[in-house]
Amino acid sequence: MDHVRFPAEVTSRREFLRAGLTGLGALTLPGLFKLRAAAGAASRSSERTAVIIVWLRGGCSHLDTYDPKPHAGSEYTGPFKPLATKTPGIWLTELLPRQAQLSDKFALVRSMAHTGGGHPAGSLQLLSGDPDAVDKNVPVQPDLMSVAHYLRRGEVRELPNYVGVNPITNYDSFQIAGPAYLGPSYGAFAVTGDPSAPQFKVPNVGMSDPAAEARLRSRVELRHSFDAMRHALDNSGTMQAMDEFETQAISLLTSAGAARAFDLSLEDPQVRERYGMHQWGQQCLMARRLVEAGVEIVTTTFDGPLCGRVQNWDDHAVNHHVFDALRFRAPYFDQAVSALIEDVYARGLDKRVLVVVTGEFGRTPRISHVASSGGGVASAEAGVVQPGRDHWPQANSMIFAGGGIATGQLIGATDHRGEEVVERRFGPHDFLATIYQHLGIDYRNVTIPDRAGRPTYIVTDGQAIPELARRA
Repeated sequence: MDHVRFPAEVTSRREFLRAGLTGLGALTLPGLFKLRAAAGAASRSSERTAVIIVWLRGGCSHLDTYDPKPHAGSEYTGPFKPLATKTPGIWLTELLPRQAQLSDKFALVRSMAHTGGGHPAGSLQLLSGDPDAVDKNVPVQPDLMSVAHYLRRGEVRELPNYVGVNPITNYDSFQIAGPAYLGPSYGAFAVTGDPSAPQFKVPNVGMSDPAAEARLRSRVELRHSFDAMRHALDNSGTMQAMDEFETQAISLLTSAGAARAFDLSLEDPQVRERYGMHQWGQQCLMARRLVEAGVEIVTTTFDGPLCGRVQNWDDHAVNHHVFDALRFRAPYFDQAVSALIEDVYARGLDKRVLVVVTGEFGRTPRISHVASSGGGVASAEAGVVQPGRDHWPQANSMIFAGGGIATGQLIGATDHRGEEVVERRFGPHDFLATIYQHLGIDYRNVTIPDRAGRPTYIVTDGQAIPELARRA
């Protein structure tokens, strides 16, 4: 049921509400759906800010990308040469030549730090502000994307407010992001699979099968028979989650605009090639199309085969030869990120769309040498000793582009080995506050309910990074 489209005769508000969906077993959207009768009108996308978060799952080596330390000594310095950028005083490594030529279009923060040394804890600290240094199986606090989505509740939009294009979800068996107690309706609309694949389609956006339409109508009528009973029985919040999902699904299933936003085949082939005809490039292109169409929050995770043998950025020596892995993935990474930044500016989105590139933490400045656990892309055969870098939450680099901010600037610094922050240290709540501020959310005063229903501030221990404030 690809490219779902409602019949032309469903035009009035009453008829539209009667087309709320339930029992869509043939669809892959989680849950069953209906429209919220009391929802307000959608805001125009041109009046909205938006954010795209590019997530490097596993943690990227800051020394080998954005914070080179060529004089740290052989125990620390990798094989990559420092590369001058377009901005005097800002150096990257030779792995990122395209981004180096765009340094005037982003701000580089080299001084993010926290205490979450494991992938789950590091991710939860950065994305939700959870201060716990202990890994958790599931989040106890909602992430910033879900909170922002929650604060827009009650709005009817043509597209979901929060989309994950290869979303930030899990690290192995740990859930590293999510709406937690706010409920599943505030999680991402997930787009999975490889958008560069020839047969790739986003399910449940557009309907073209008349038989499917007929089945849909019969299910809608059947649902009405159960509505009163289902609402009377629901005491757990499940029905509210269903309501939110249904709003999202109705919009997707009825909107030609939504179908266009997800359809990469409508792009100029040259633009697609500039992003790269690979998974990361096409994920970024879809992210740009979505924010341009009015989606407020888009996340996209860079992992999978383009990372190397273990399919993430977790470059312990047991997993990858860290330098071979970075060398392997860097062309895809550099191409996709630079194309996204260029395109945001070229299409006039740079005043309202903020692009953020980060992972949960950096990597150990000191190079380790351990036997590989298995051979494959960017890893020697099992038993062969190879170099690696381990987890390092004490220092992380990230870039911010667009968003109406002052770009071409360097913020913060680490010591001569890249081990500790020595200038302008920022923590997770500073990161959260910066994103909320860009989205027009008053993080100093806005609250959400906690598990007991009591109001709790969305930022409790931080301030927006002043250098990244939108310019008037």
